[in-house]
Amino acid sequence: MHGAELLYGLDDKPPLGETLFVALQHVFAVFVGIITPPLIICNALKLDRASTVFLVSMSLFVSGLATLIQTRRIGPVGSGLLSIQGTSFVFLGPIISTAGLSIAAGASAPRALGMIFGVCLAGSLVAITMSQFIRLATRVITPLVTGTVVTLIGLTLIEVGITSMGGGFDARRDGSFGSPQNLLLAAIVVVVIVALNSSSIPRLRMTSVVLGLGAGYLAAFLMGRVDLRVLRELPPMAVPVPLRYGLGFNPGACLPFAFLYVITVIESIGDLTATSLLTNQPIQGETYFRRLRSGILADGINSLLAACFNSFPSTTFAQNNGVIQLTGVGSRHVGTFVALILMLLGLFPVVGGLVQALPQSVLGGATIIMFGTVAVAGIRILAGVNMNRRSSIIVAVSLGLGLGVTFVPDILRALPELARNTLASGISTGGMCALLLNAILPGERS
Repeated sequence: MHGAELLYGLDDKPPLGETLFVALQHVFAVFVGIITPPLIICNALKLDRASTVFLVSMSLFVSGLATLIQTRRIGPVGSGLLSIQGTSFVFLGPIISTAGLSIAAGASAPRALGMIFGVCLAGSLVAITMSQFIRLATRVITPLVTGTVVTLIGLTLIEVGITSMGGGFDARRDGSFGSPQNLLLAAIVVVVIVALNSSSIPRLRMTSVVLGLGAGYLAAFLMGRVDLRVLRELPPMAVPVPLRYGLGFNPGACLPFAFLYVITVIESIGDLTATSLLTNQPIQGETYFRRLRSGILADGINSLLAACFNSFPSTTFAQNNGVIQLTGVGSRHVGTFVALILMLLGLFPVVGGLVQALPQSVLGGATIIMFGTVAVAGIRILAGVNMNRRSSIIVAVSLGLGLGVTFVPDILRALPELARNTLASGISTGGMCALLLNAILPGERS
């Protein structure tokens, strides 16, 4: 993004009204991503409704707290960029399999959760340690690697976005996936966002995502697709209770979790690089490395806090870079409002239930654009790389394998469970491929 396209820079303070609108767009971009991992884990472990509501609320609350630390920068902790934190999808497989094995061995679900939180807390030390050697790490984790990872993040999320446009996984089960009504709702959102984002009026551009979702919400309501009955089943307030499930430990689970923390560090380097690029900040030199070091340190500390507050590992969210590009607002002061809104959503489940009532196809219309812009941000990073024969083969193999396991996961079914869970994520497979090839292939690293 060129400076002329950025309406508010990193340290600018937009008017309150505009700040709130942009903050809401960031919240809409991450809300589903934050609540989905705990929902999947709770369903897999067959937790009761009370535990599920509590864990979802804590994920929102911790994401807000982590975002506040990341954007406000507390001492050496936090990048000071408009980087929104949320629950990482990368750990889903190992969490479910490790907790499932614990329950199968006779442990209760709460005890298994305590063990998971203990392992996640220990694993967060990997990110904290890596943050102190980030300059050394970036000799291998170069823009070639980060650009490939960011591109993979966007491209692999496209599947999530297009599934939501069709109605989501529930629609697949009930046979309504891809129905004309779902596609119409998604199309309304896409058309409104594209039309408003193309406007020469800055306010319309900044509010394009919120207004697009609002138009979709209204259309869904008129179609009778907004179900608010779930609100009656939610408690009025969720109070954070540190270490509610205790902290256990499983040495055998440490290795895969430690490896996945390395993956999240690579993701975060890519996300922070993309955010720096979008907000006209340097992506090389001392300022850049200081931001990376502080941002990765915040990732690790936030994951440690997440384990203490009954939530799962936290990482920077790539889709918010799409919101920055769509709105032209890169002010880190917006992050404070995003953090407060997420924390309030966590404290008051009923408020979050209003957003949960949105049909998946409405959310899909917005996320498909945002995920696409994340991929574009990765391509822009790669555009600055000398794409010689060495670089080209690294990108080609990494994208091929990363997208391959995403679209054809059965390719891994004959592997041991640990390898299958580790490589099931296209980001993990492609990211580690890019990292290894960049480290071992002869030639200048770029």
